[in-house]
Amino acid sequence: MSGQGIVRTGLTLAAIAAICTSLVAATYQATHERIAANEKALLEQSLEPALSGLFYDSGVSESRLVLRPPHALPGNDPALIYRVFAGSEPVAALFAVTARDGFSGPIRVLVGVEFDGSVTGIRILQHRETPGLGDRIESTRTDWVFQFEGRSIGDPALTGWAIRGDGGEFDQLTGASVTPRAVIKAIRDTLLYFDANRDAIFAAPATVEDD
Repeated sequence: MSGQGIVRTGLTLAAIAAICTSLVAATYQATHERIAANEKALLEQSLEPALSGLFYDSGVSESRLVLRPPHALPGNDPALIYRVFAGSEPVAALFAVTARDGFSGPIRVLVGVEFDGSVTGIRILQHRETPGLGDRIESTRTDWVFQFEGRSIGDPALTGWAIRGDGGEFDQLTGASVTPRAVIKAIRDTLLYFDANRDAIFAAPATVEDD
């Protein structure tokens, strides 16, 4: 190939690369906002059930805190806190925490706490518990998690935050006691953290970076 041919081929390849880069950039610009919006909608959909019955006018995922370990909440993973408001008044906080001592490993738990310290809702976000036994902590399988709604530190007393088989006030799951113990402990410890840090939780600036 002559020198001029090599130059022409190089210019052609460069032009094709530039066009491909432009197309990729244009596609990204056209889709990334939609993807981000869909991800936010899915996040809000997963968080909202733990706020049933409350009035708030802020987006559930708009005001987020990321607490990186070590922290005082359950688990060694980053703890996420979502604050919701009615106007400028705090309404509730949602805590995504990790119960470390599940039967088959860590259990990611969502704990909704109203400003007065009572539980608004509990949802299980992620687990590897035994199908047909420990997986009945999921709200789609049984109503076990609903027994915590409206309860708080003091209702029952701290010693009551345990399964009935351990002298507490909460039902366990037939054939499974390790899993509910882990979840109840995570809920109790989250409520204790909220009670000790309520004002600071709502006053802290939102975390900007992605987790």
